[in-house]
Amino acid sequence: MTGPRQTQQLAREARHLAPGASEEAVHGRRVFVEGRGPVLTDLDGNQYLDFAAGTLTQSLGHGHPEVVEALTAQAGRLWNVHDSATPERAELLELLARSLPERLDTYAFFSTGAEVVEAALRVVQATAPPGRNRIGALRHGFHGKTMGARMLVHWDIGHQAFSGNSVLGYSPYCYRCPLGLEYPSCDVRCATLVRRHIAEKPNVSALVFEPVLGAAGVIVPPPGYWERVADACRDGGVLLVADEVLTGGGRTGAFLASELLGVEPDLAMLSKGTANGFPFAVLAGRGELLRRPEAATPGAYASTYASNPLGIAAARATLEVIERDRLIDRVRVLGDVMEDRLRTLESRFPRLGQVRGLGLLWGLEFVTDPTSRTPAPHTARAVYTEALDLGLRTALGGNILRLAPPFTLDETLLDEGLRLLEKALERVIA
Repeated sequence: MTGPRQTQQLAREARHLAPGASEEAVHGRRVFVEGRGPVLTDLDGNQYLDFAAGTLTQSLGHGHPEVVEALTAQAGRLWNVHDSATPERAELLELLARSLPERLDTYAFFSTGAEVVEAALRVVQATAPPGRNRIGALRHGFHGKTMGARMLVHWDIGHQAFSGNSVLGYSPYCYRCPLGLEYPSCDVRCATLVRRHIAEKPNVSALVFEPVLGAAGVIVPPPGYWERVADACRDGGVLLVADEVLTGGGRTGAFLASELLGVEPDLAMLSKGTANGFPFAVLAGRGELLRRPEAATPGAYASTYASNPLGIAAARATLEVIERDRLIDRVRVLGDVMEDRLRTLESRFPRLGQVRGLGLLWGLEFVTDPTSRTPAPHTARAVYTEALDLGLRTALGGNILRLAPPFTLDETLLDEGLRLLEKALERVIA
């Protein structure tokens, strides 16, 4: 429960802070003061295992000493020289070249996920052949809150509708198939329709997609989906633009989730865990796209905080630790343990309608009953708050809880977190 000091602090904030915070902040009502590794401490001294890893950002956990050291040293030397060269930037570029697929050999730096998505859209628009003035996206996708990102998925605000020039295809949401079909007898009909409506259209320039849809509830595609879509896009001259803001950097058990799913993107966007939660983003792409004169006009990849030395320091330290300590291998090992435990919970609790995920990224979808599959956001909220009271922080959104612990978590703490989750489920929906 929220203690007295936190209650007082929240009331103090509320006098001036605009509403509209995340569901987890609204329902969790915690005031955090410190993070160390996978553990958060609140203002009243309570501690929590952070299985949300910040906002799915802390790949190495909170306050990782090597990231702290890199940021502290950089803060004493140089903060912002716009996008001028620094020695550390060259080192980060070479590190990315080692980590990413060979075809993605050219990079531009930004500060947020939404900003890098907008940059990718500019590249697509600048390099698209005449007549290819539409962009494909997937229903249920999330690419940020800026105008271009919102227009991709027809995200309206208030009474304003901004549909833009995008064409929406079906995402591989098997649990709630919009076509009323069942896998595998469906023959992956959703992919066939994406091919027909997007990949084969002569006026579509690119398909912007999350390999695993994150905000929608960790929707993992079935075998055959991306193989068909990617091949059709290649055949149709449609660029593949992978939004790996959430998944990039190793969270699914590969540096890019696209690699796991057999997709070779032309452009990929990374942020969140790339710099262990420090604001930083990377646009990675094929050189023949990012170096095209139409896409590389003066200022095209510049912004106030693009290439800032602090972000470069945080990203470099984070990725060096991931590479040196072979943490992506560890993600796969811990992910297998997590899957086994979560599948057991899924079988025990019918109102836990489906568990799905890859590596250290998992979604738990709650329903009123397994037959109707009616979404149950009230149940998800109750499990979230109960788990928080027990000492486990997860990520809440609608009727979904997401789990994304740090890569550095040991198996003892992983077991403890899953035990707390099980206890919360028993108290709420047993």
